[in-house]
Amino acid sequence: MEILRSQDPFSFFQNWLAEAAAKEPNDPEAVALATVGADGMPSVRMVLCKQVDAQGFRFFTNAESRKGRELAAHSKAAMCFHWKSLLRQVRIEGTVEKLPQADADAYFRTRHPLSQLGAWASLQSQPLESRAVLEVRVEEMRAKFGEQDIPCPAHWSGYVLVPRAIEFWQQGAGRLHDRFVFTRAGDGWDIVRLNP
Repeated sequence: MEILRSQDPFSFFQNWLAEAAAKEPNDPEAVALATVGADGMPSVRMVLCKQVDAQGFRFFTNAESRKGRELAAHSKAAMCFHWKSLLRQVRIEGTVEKLPQADADAYFRTRHPLSQLGAWASLQSQPLESRAVLEVRVEEMRAKFGEQDIPCPAHWSGYVLVPRAIEFWQQGAGRLHDRFVFTRAGDGWDIVRLNP
């Protein structure tokens, strides 16, 4: 793997994501998102990265969930994409900013209606007495909204991870992997090859 000094990490990432979309059987946009709790304990979970642009990596979630609360308290986070079929991963570290509510509303409208109902019914990350309780709440939301468009809940938000570093990793024979890290330097990026 070679990276040109003139390349920006977002266009390089888009090329890798396009290859993953063609080869990965499920959710090539799935990414592990790590946040930090008030006690300094990290936590990680999979989310879907719904857009990548020059600002960063965008995802959407319930702001009242564990990750939403952790992001509100500590705006630093990390992501890791892993495409096993391509023998590649991309690691991102940076700060997270909340997106305008209009962005969350626009994305929410693209979700399947059952996912929209679930966003209203689920008290994400809170204890749940039973699956039946959740299913009852979903049906209550279905009855509440009927045939009308389901609006975006106030607690549903979008976020963008603004990277300070992006590392590209390509598996190599004998564990002699290729690794390049882009580190933000003013308006541009420094690029360094790392040992495997």
